[in-house]
Amino acid sequence: MLSFFLLFSCSSIFSKKKGKDTAATQKTEKVEDSEPKPGDIKVIDGVEYIYARNRRYMLTPNEPEYVWIRKDQYSPGIIQSLISAAQTKENVELKNRISKLEEELKKRNIAPQIVYPTQFSAFPTGLGYMAIPFNYPSPKMRRRVIILPIEDQTNYKDENIGELATRRLISRLEGTGAIICVDPATINISAKFTSQDSMKLLNEIYGVQAVVKGVLQDIYSSSSKIEGKETKEISFAISRISLEVYNTETGVLLKQLSGRNPVSLTKESGDLSSEKAKIKAIDLAIEVIADDLLKAILLLDWHARIASLDKDKIYINAGRLSGLEKGNILEVYEPGEQILDEKTKLPLGKIKGKYKGELEVSELFGVDASYAKVKKGSNFSPTDLVYIKN
Repeated sequence: MLSFFLLFSCSSIFSKKKGKDTAATQKTEKVEDSEPKPGDIKVIDGVEYIYARNRRYMLTPNEPEYVWIRKDQYSPGIIQSLISAAQTKENVELKNRISKLEEELKKRNIAPQIVYPTQFSAFPTGLGYMAIPFNYPSPKMRRRVIILPIEDQTNYKDENIGELATRRLISRLEGTGAIICVDPATINISAKFTSQDSMKLLNEIYGVQAVVKGVLQDIYSSSSKIEGKETKEISFAISRISLEVYNTETGVLLKQLSGRNPVSLTKESGDLSSEKAKIKAIDLAIEVIADDLLKAILLLDWHARIASLDKDKIYINAGRLSGLEKGNILEVYEPGEQILDEKTKLPLGKIKGKYKGELEVSELFGVDASYAKVKKGSNFSPTDLVYIKN
């Protein structure tokens, strides 16, 4: 009798477990077969994904509202606070004020160039603005970029808004771990950095891959008193930042970008609400174009230069900060020629010059320098360029 009871109990346990597994499988198949709904979960290669609101939907156009996100990378608290559609009397009033501000901007012929989603939301207190993560890994070698001071064409020149925008852009790019922003004051070039001769020097002598020139325009803010339990000032702001990215290798314009922030995400209240809203507007305008800016810069090849020679040591003007490591193999070439399109007369890029040999990085020193030993080849000179061997 006891053995029969144990056999029956074990059978029941395994039957129940099998039933649960079958139900879970059926649920997953049902999700895959039908249109997914927010909160649905599916398993791919043993990893759980949840169908949730797309973080990029609030900031950039042409993005799907919902996407599949790895469950272990999903932060429902932050996302929910960003996308919650509040229906209070105060928020209805704020929506109306946003609409009026946008109508006023249209009358001034500075309407947004792209259409943003119309949902209303506010960032959690203390969060500031959300930096959207990039969807691809940073490259091994960091690109050197010069960010020229952003020209301030706003009505707030006495507030040094252009200088603020320059610092925010530099901080955003360096925060990706893929870019080194070179201070223009450290470059010994008297001519404009965007001139052909200057960009040739920047590329071959200083190892700078790109120059970014920007303009800040159309900053407007709107403030009003909101009556409630406590009377407080609520402010919104809008701004536009336009950037030109120059390829120093070809000396021509690589890409033009322009971004305007979603007004609804700049809500600030309390003391200095107008100033805080303007700062948030600049951050968000940068965020709208940050991904495309980084992609454009990462299209450019990385190289460094032989700085000097001392017996068996060859010094390179790149090191730890640029991403070099001990043991890296560097290929050495003479500077190459610029190739022109015969029809358009536009430069296509430089081909590598004469191959001269290989170096092996022996030591990293200083902020961003290294020295290497000769692996093969000879007759190296301080004008030679070095590239990471693939």
